[in-house]
Amino acid sequence: MKQKICTFLFTAFLLCTMVVSSGCQAHQHVIGNGGGDGTEMEARQWYVLWGLVPINDVDSSEMAAGASDYTIDTEITPLDFVINLFTGIVTVYSRTVTVTK
Repeated sequence: MKQKICTFLFTAFLLCTMVVSSGCQAHQHVIGNGGGDGTEMEARQWYVLWGLVPINDVDSSEMAAGASDYTIDTEITPLDFVINLFTGIVTVYSRTVTVTK
């Protein structure tokens, strides 16, 4: 019984940590009047050396496809957090860039 309680508490702690940690690195940029109709494009951006060197380039203006009003959200989502748990061992990290038109 004591082992089940410890397992439950550890799982609850891990889930709470994931939820709290995933929102701590979020940035939002509003271009023009911001996103209107809710059309979203999403891309994953990869970094090495703890976020110092980008591996790929995510062009938000290209994702907006010429729109003059859009919103760029850059964040570490819960999926990124889980990915980073494994890839962080070799200093590779990801974050999600979402463009809303």
